[in-house]
Amino acid sequence: MTPLAAILGVAGLVLGLAADRLATRWPEHDEEHPPGRRVDWRTVACGAFGAFAMAVLGNRFAGEPLALVLFGAWFVTLIVGLATDLDQRLLTNEVTLPVIPIALIYMLTGSNPLVGTDFLPALAAATILPAILYLASIPFGEGAFGQGDVKLLVGIGLMEGGIRAFTGVVSGLFAAGLVLAVLLVTRRITLHTYIPYGPFLIFGAVWGIVVRP
Repeated sequence: MTPLAAILGVAGLVLGLAADRLATRWPEHDEEHPPGRRVDWRTVACGAFGAFAMAVLGNRFAGEPLALVLFGAWFVTLIVGLATDLDQRLLTNEVTLPVIPIALIYMLTGSNPLVGTDFLPALAAATILPAILYLASIPFGEGAFGQGDVKLLVGIGLMEGGIRAFTGVVSGLFAAGLVLAVLLVTRRITLHTYIPYGPFLIFGAVWGIVVRP
């Protein structure tokens, strides 16, 4: 781990913990998810993910100032999105929509080191992956795969390109399967329990950068 990655990892830990506390107040909560939740396992998860994501940022984009800034800003939205989805099962437009036009411009200028000039695979990932997952979720009822998840995946495809986005989605779904299997076996959830998939997709997005050169 580089010194930059270590510094950013600590900053990510702090950011993750702060995002968890923010998610207990913002956006406006409903009766099912009352505000003011105490520190719990979600706090730990947000802090750990923040540290992991920002350390990855420092390792992968050291020496690339523009990429460091833009991917860093994107990672901030991912950390906040993870926190709100864990707390309220909600990915807000504020953390998903701004990514899309910025990522598109970044890609089309040829400045994104993860995409280069391979625009078509990135555009395919940004459209086909969310469409497939959304259509596949329809039999499971409304909310199984939300609009926030769709917008999240569009941003992932544009920022990471085709192969990394696909790798990230597969990794995220695999992680979701493992976690859900453990929770079902231990009877922490049932087959009728609603589980947000956003956190797994967010983890997969960062993991896709780690496992692909």
